[in-house]
Amino acid sequence: MNLILPARPPFSLPSVTRSHGWVQLAPYTIDESSGGFNYIDRLPAGKVVRYQVREAPDGVQVVVDPDLNPGEEQQARARLAWMLGLEQDFSEFYALAQAEPKLQKAAASAQGRILRSPTLFEDVLKTILTTNTLWAATIRMDRNLVTQFGEPLPADPSLQAFPTPERLAQTDEATLRQQTRLGYRAPYVLGLAQAVASGSLDLEALKDPGISTANLRKALLAIKGIGPYAAANLLMLLGHYDDLPVDSWALKVVSYEWFDGQPIGRKEVEAAFEKWSNYKGLAYWMWDWSYYQIL
Repeated sequence: MNLILPARPPFSLPSVTRSHGWVQLAPYTIDESSGGFNYIDRLPAGKVVRYQVREAPDGVQVVVDPDLNPGEEQQARARLAWMLGLEQDFSEFYALAQAEPKLQKAAASAQGRILRSPTLFEDVLKTILTTNTLWAATIRMDRNLVTQFGEPLPADPSLQAFPTPERLAQTDEATLRQQTRLGYRAPYVLGLAQAVASGSLDLEALKDPGISTANLRKALLAIKGIGPYAAANLLMLLGHYDDLPVDSWALKVVSYEWFDGQPIGRKEVEAAFEKWSNYKGLAYWMWDWSYYQIL
């Protein structure tokens, strides 16, 4: 079946798809020819489906296989709208960005939306997989989780959805550490799955836009395996841009941009983007760092 989902303008599906590395992680696959992507989803009602997401006038067209009943379609529409940030409004940020040469392309390219997973559980778990490792290892660990624990797409069992908390909660630390090869992350992943599956942790409630950034950061940092940098990235995914994901790369590029390559710390990075206030994380994310790729 075909779904048409409108987006608040301006909108660019390629800009969303390429906003960060999530599209390289299963159950996403990128479609290079269109700038769109495919995704295998397990709906809350239990059906496993494939989305083929392509840009359409004023939004996206999604081919869903297999067909959905009305209740399932409503679930799919809501999940896709969240994944793509279709309702997000960046007009205030664009107005501010027009005065900054390093951000002037943001509005023209409809940048700002950051690709998300249907559930915060998936985003938190994937974020844990990015810590203290190479990106290639993150891709491998994610693929292992999906192939070992994800429910298969009926039309093609070689494709699986991201595993549910309930399924992961049934495994054990040794399996995750040795067979899935998660290393030290195994107890964090298992603990997260068990907390969500038991209902003691309601991650979806954290999507409430009324929660302050300070309270949201506190809730994220309470999750074992999530430190300040990981929390800052998750805040961005949740639409809170008044925090900065400061890592070694941020220290390097900000140093060369404003401090002549001298050693700096988080305080200097914060100062460099302080004027962007509620959008400082987004300004950092969308900044033109292209000429620092050789560093």
